[in-house]
Amino acid sequence: METYTIHIGGLTRELPIVPLTDKLSIAAFVIFGDTEVVEPCARALAEKLPPVDYLITAEAKSIPLIYEMAKVMKMPRYIIARKSVKGYMSHPIITHVNSITTKSEQILCLDEEDSLRIRGKRVAIVDDVISTGASLAAIEQLVNEAGGEIVARAAILSEGDANDREDIIVLDKIPLFFREEKA
Repeated sequence: METYTIHIGGLTRELPIVPLTDKLSIAAFVIFGDTEVVEPCARALAEKLPPVDYLITAEAKSIPLIYEMAKVMKMPRYIIARKSVKGYMSHPIITHVNSITTKSEQILCLDEEDSLRIRGKRVAIVDDVISTGASLAAIEQLVNEAGGEIVARAAILSEGDANDREDIIVLDKIPLFFREEKA
């Protein structure tokens, strides 16, 4: 299997290059289960953030990261934009998103309790990898609708279009991989 090597948080990882379409592949960075990489990346990202009141991420891959960041920053709470409306949610704010790694449209939603919590507060949006920025934009919409002030956008890695963005705090950049058409 073809891989792409990254050096992050003082560690080396070989990311498998996996196809998303017949022309596009990504270096798959999955932090689930990799406790060794989550803590140093969380610490490094937390150090780069401006003062914030809350961290928010989309369910689910970045939950270990945001949990560790909240611990490092001594924050009692963090916010998760859920991928479905749960029975306990009252008056959720809902937005739609098409991310690069998901084949169909999804929703992201924020419970009224979390919406009230971030109203008028400084919020940092956190993700593991930012590529097209679609998930980031969906979370921005939720935070804006809730009345929060977005003061930072952060990720362990950026790829593709996000590599050119200057408004995202990242620890490293990785490429997208395009297959050549055979004649």
